[in-house]
Amino acid sequence: MHLGYFSYPAPANEPVLNYAPGSPERKRIKEVLAELKSSQIDVPMIIGGKEVRTGKTVAMHPPHETAHTLGQYHVGDESHVEAAINAALEAKEAWANMPWEERAAIFLKAADLISTKYRPYMNGTTMLGQSKSVFQAEIDSACEIIDFLRWNVHFLSEIYKQQPVSGQGMHNRLEYRPLEGFVLAVTPFNFTAIGGNLPTSAAMCGNVVIWKCATTQVYSAQMFMKILMEAGLPDGVINLVFAGGAAVGKVCFGHREFAGVHFTGSTGVFNGMWKTVGENMHQYRSYPRLVGETGGKDFVIAHPSANIDAVVTGLLRGAFEYQGQKCSAASRAYIPSNMAEEVKQKLIAGVKSFKMGSVEDFSNFVNAVIDESSFNSLAKYIDQAKADADADILVGGGYDKSLGYFIEPTVIEAKNPKYTTMCEELFGPVLTIYVYDENKFSETLDLVDSTSPYALTGSIFSTDRAAVKLATSKLRNAAGNFYVNDKPTGAVVGQQPFGGARASGTNDKAGSALNLYRWLSARTIKETFNPPTDYRYPFMQES
Repeated sequence: MHLGYFSYPAPANEPVLNYAPGSPERKRIKEVLAELKSSQIDVPMIIGGKEVRTGKTVAMHPPHETAHTLGQYHVGDESHVEAAINAALEAKEAWANMPWEERAAIFLKAADLISTKYRPYMNGTTMLGQSKSVFQAEIDSACEIIDFLRWNVHFLSEIYKQQPVSGQGMHNRLEYRPLEGFVLAVTPFNFTAIGGNLPTSAAMCGNVVIWKCATTQVYSAQMFMKILMEAGLPDGVINLVFAGGAAVGKVCFGHREFAGVHFTGSTGVFNGMWKTVGENMHQYRSYPRLVGETGGKDFVIAHPSANIDAVVTGLLRGAFEYQGQKCSAASRAYIPSNMAEEVKQKLIAGVKSFKMGSVEDFSNFVNAVIDESSFNSLAKYIDQAKADADADILVGGGYDKSLGYFIEPTVIEAKNPKYTTMCEELFGPVLTIYVYDENKFSETLDLVDSTSPYALTGSIFSTDRAAVKLATSKLRNAAGNFYVNDKPTGAVVGQQPFGGARASGTNDKAGSALNLYRWLSARTIKETFNPPTDYRYPFMQES
């Protein structure tokens, strides 16, 4: 900003392509899927802009087609994490001092690269590596990551403009510095866009980053890293490592220059991070920023006035899109007795109409869960529900991992509102419903608020405005993202800033300026033009 103040207006959200039969995007994604499957790739870590291969490799397989091999990635250890920190700190001064408009251009170029030539590759690697349907990939690995990059540039430009007032004879200004040290970004498998946003939002603010992605997201993460490098990201600003969580935590949380963690994952892991950081506070240069979006047990409550078809559609989409592997997925629902039978019948019919299988067959609504560990955990919950007197499986309940990790979309009716699957996060295609007395809506709102330790997303379906008002008030702290007559998934950058509180995280709202403030450290500068030359004040005079 040495030569001018440059404008980065609010962008339009990236249009979602529909991949309808005969569309050019459908033809192109089919070609790219075939291309990606025709060869195996060897994925190195990226440390200081250099490819690092260890020879210790892990094969990557599509969760829906475990017999096929997409390639392999190289596993690192503590020494590689240390090397990444050193590379980041070496790059820090030049990156922090780079003019804002030059930093912004890198991320805007990356967004344009994804919007154009790399769109089918971001979607294709996400579809194959994380078993996402073409539409779920499009809204994630294309549109959402593009929106994060473009909107964050806009948000940060607006933050930089926020300046204090100046009194007569002085000038006051705020500098928004990057944090002192490095930021650790730990990203999950379920959203490629989160994998892209967590390291880039911190980097955009002038920070240097160690990026540890989920091992089940390496296939798409390497594609995004390739795009950042092509867009001109300097060596060492973001370093992608494939070391284990224990190794990353030990080195990063034990380092004097640790400045913050940007995390999405389980509540238990984040709690462990918080504890470790607290124990190590004596050795850090500054108080680290801990930003986390963690678990959820997201709810839908229908009022007796609700539109039944809207409720059913909200549940079918909210619970089963991407196999329920969304932090925001509807996993518990409260249905009033006056419409319960019709809702159940339509839910059963809807689930039975789903097709399940490979992402390459676009008629499949449901694909595979991410890995064998997830498969085994979900199968255990389903088997328990089959055996429990407090639960009935209305539809689904099957599972098979002979070809891929397939869990049938399952609806459980709980007779006890505190049944296990009404309370615990399952992270899969399992929805539990509870039928409540239609005359006890207000009491049921209290039940919704107290059942789970989480507070991420939730929704109310009602045509009664007073009921909407009551639910909005009573559930104020039960969800950081609350929806009226809509499913509790699908937050859009710039429209619904995302995050929750309680056991769901720090609610620092990805997709808004609120998140970016966490990666900045403000400095106030006051300049006095005509400083006083005598310490005495007028009140000290005798006459």
